[in-house]
Amino acid sequence: MNKHRIYTTSVASVYPHYVTKAEKKGRTRAEVDEIICWLTGYSPTELISHLDQRTDFETFFATAPQMNPHRSLIKGVICGVRIENIEEVTMREIRYLDKLIDELAKGKAMSKILRSPPQS
Repeated sequence: MNKHRIYTTSVASVYPHYVTKAEKKGRTRAEVDEIICWLTGYSPTELISHLDQRTDFETFFATAPQMNPHRSLIKGVICGVRIENIEEVTMREIRYLDKLIDELAKGKAMSKILRSPPQS
């Protein structure tokens, strides 16, 4: 089975689109970076390094220090597909990121975007 081309696409080539989408709606690059670091466990310095190295999405997610355990709380539809129904792990991680950036651009508060489990 052929891999989707997004797997071999560099994060650096898509990152400016994330930033532009956010900035058009009055959000910031720092917020985009915060989302990416929250999701993957990369530090801001590590994120910059991956952007400079033009790391592809597959490697970016495969080598992430610690994917956020609360990412499973991200629900909804992205590109016409329910995120929670995506079986392929890397594609689901990519779609989690897409969904978080969409929420940022739609004006959702960072405290809501960066999910935490419900308090008991």
